[in-house]
Amino acid sequence: MNTPQPQSDSRLAELDVEILLRFGLPNPGLHRSTLFGDGAVAAAITVDRLGVMPRALTFLGEVVRAGGARFAAALPEPLPGPAAAVARGWLEAASMVVQGPQGDQLVARWLDAVAALLALRVTHREATS
Repeated sequence: MNTPQPQSDSRLAELDVEILLRFGLPNPGLHRSTLFGDGAVAAAITVDRLGVMPRALTFLGEVVRAGGARFAAALPEPLPGPAAAVARGWLEAASMVVQGPQGDQLVARWLDAVAALLALRVTHREATS
């Protein structure tokens, strides 16, 4: 078993989250672990840099649970401001591979994971400033 190596925010932010969603959502195992691990961290870093609050991602997860990833992708502003385009890309990538409510639940769980990681980043930043 390999021990994960620490990675910088800059390196993680370079990950293609849309590709990770397309491979991780339909494929349990390593692909999904990567999506929920490095992919969720990369997504949290990206939206953190755009000023998104964790509650916006939590709300988006609820929208996905209620209406599905395709519905959420069609929203004019799935996340506020410049993060809207980023979120739309994620949701469109997810929509390519998820089928039915179980797939939508998985997307919503991933958004919840991103929100939790973002909340940790915000809390840590506030505690150290």
